[in-house]
Amino acid sequence: MATLPTQTIALAGLAPTYAAAAGGGDKCEPGDRNFLHVKNGSGSPITVTLTATAAVRGQAVTSPTVSVPASGERLIGPLSADLLQNATDGLCGIGYSSATTVTVAALRI
Repeated sequence: MATLPTQTIALAGLAPTYAAAAGGGDKCEPGDRNFLHVKNGSGSPITVTLTATAAVRGQAVTSPTVSVPASGERLIGPLSADLLQNATDGLCGIGYSSATTVTVAALRI
């Protein structure tokens, strides 16, 4: 499990750096201006799961999932802290149904 660095998009431009998705999942910084860019190089779709940490009236909130099509990509966010921030490390947990040929970048606008 790796912690993805948050890369900030600026007027001067950003050439984002993508990391290979970790088989055991990754973590990133949550925030209302933060999102993930997930690229799936596989011939099959994958599912990205964000670990929800919030509760409403004592009931756990369902973790959001996003399907990334075969040879496709998805922008996922915003990564709201009130929904996704882990109380222990302050990060958002990210899981992948398969990490093979999947790359990801954590971005902030």
